Amino acid sequence: MMELLSSIFTLYRERADWFAGLLADHIVLALSAIAISLTIGLLLGIWISEHPKIAPAVMGVCNVMYTIPAISLLGILIPFSGIGNKTAVIALTIYGIMPMVRNTYVGLTTLDRDILEAAEGMGSTRMQTLVRVKLPMAAGVILAGVRNMVVMTISVAGIASFVGAGGLGVAIYRGITIYNPAMTAAGSILIALLALIFDLVLGKLEKYFKKRGS
Repeated sequence: MMELLSSIFTLYRERADWFAGLLADHIVLALSAIAISLTIGLLLGIWISEHPKIAPAVMGVCNVMYTIPAISLLGILIPFSGIGNKTAVIALTIYGIMPMVRNTYVGLTTLDRDILEAAEGMGSTRMQTLVRVKLPMAAGVILAGVRNMVVMTISVAGIASFVGAGGLGVAIYRGITIYNPAMTAAGSILIALLALIFDLVLGKLEKYFKKRGS
């Protein structure tokens, strides 16, 4: 164990520039998918909250897509989008949409009806009620979905290297192919640390908005 840890720290020291480049690529790859998932998932969640009759069908489709193994989804997408970052972003976006849709829908459909009726009674339009009342009150629940989606995306992005994408998965893949446990562990540790940092930051935001909403 100590020998493995020593080898990992030696790799970080001797190949710092390489790992820094992989880390930057990983962040760009993950954030690209996160931004798209956040936008699509939030809009879709708002839409089905306003049209509850179609919510079960949309949630069902999202659930089915979410259950497809990541490596299988990447393989399915290759004939359509080729290899590289494009395929990885599409796959990560598909996975990220589900938690966003679910939490946005739940957050917007479990609000206090008395407050909503009060807003309507004061003459607020449907859009004004959504923007000024519903979304601020549901922000804590929605951020919980964002938190889950971000951590999941950062973690799953580690296998993107299997379809020629960049990121820290390159270190993991290379470590596996040349049987270098230290390199595999070095890439995995950085992914875990990155996910942990984002989780802590978003956790603070989630608590803040839950207190504010209550």
